[in-house]
Amino acid sequence: MPGTPPTRFVYLGPEGTFAEQALRTISAAEHGSRTPARSVPEALDAVRVGDADAALVPLENSIGGAVGVTLDEMVDGEPLMITREIVLPVEFVLGARAGTTLDTIRTVAAHPQASTQCRGWLGTHLPDAVVVDVLSNGAAAASAATGEYDAAICAPIGAARQRLAVLADKIADHKDAVTRFALVSRPGPAGPPTGDDLTSLAVYIAHDRVGALLNVLMELAVRGVNLTRIESRPTGEALGRYVFFLDCNGHVADDRLGEALRGLRLVCADVRFLGSYPRHRWTATAGEQPTAAAPTDRSDLDYADATAWLARLRAGDIT
Repeated sequence: MPGTPPTRFVYLGPEGTFAEQALRTISAAEHGSRTPARSVPEALDAVRVGDADAALVPLENSIGGAVGVTLDEMVDGEPLMITREIVLPVEFVLGARAGTTLDTIRTVAAHPQASTQCRGWLGTHLPDAVVVDVLSNGAAAASAATGEYDAAICAPIGAARQRLAVLADKIADHKDAVTRFALVSRPGPAGPPTGDDLTSLAVYIAHDRVGALLNVLMELAVRGVNLTRIESRPTGEALGRYVFFLDCNGHVADDRLGEALRGLRLVCADVRFLGSYPRHRWTATAGEQPTAAAPTDRSDLDYADATAWLARLRAGDIT
């Protein structure tokens, strides 16, 4: 992470959510201060004004897709940089007060996204229970702890925080669902390349040029830079005006990616650099997903060889 290691962290709250669980996988956050924010804009603004050193916010979910408010806020206002990504398995549990049994549950508190991801399990095991929408997974756990509702669908950290008994775990219909979080700080030099990095960008295409989006993709493709994600969001200026969010393999310090960034600057109306950071590495513990290998069709050595060949041509050596 660039600059002084952060000690003051803010995250999308409230307490007892997957965001807090993800943040606490970072050693510095576990030993620093952790403050929940009421919204993604509030979390990011705390970093912008200096009230926090870093913010942890959700970027995308493998079931629900991109978190639009995070993408919008990253390009609205003073620049921010992603310095780390955390990919967390989404493992919902059913929590309730001690002594509660499945056959006594009549109401279940859940965030709408949580109940959607657990619809199959609810239909099988609690077909007659009424599911009540609440604002967050943490709020669901708290409402079950007070007895407002009989049970809650929540994150494991929420059940533990509220001292709920776990009546069932891993109840999501999609067992491999994950959420990707970004640790965001104020701008500074990117950390050194690790050899397995991602770079995030926001690009505004030139709308008065035919094939403008194709030109963006070609700047990456011709240099062998693999695009891992592309997401469009409306700019709010007019219908048909979009900003494209790109994730690609590589680091801003890499020659190939550096050349691609220079090319994008030439063909795009604007480019906002959102950070170069290590790709999330899954550990070898049971149940976690393996890390996908980066494409190997073109290597940095291939690019260096092509660059050296061009230099020889320019020097008159055509052998």
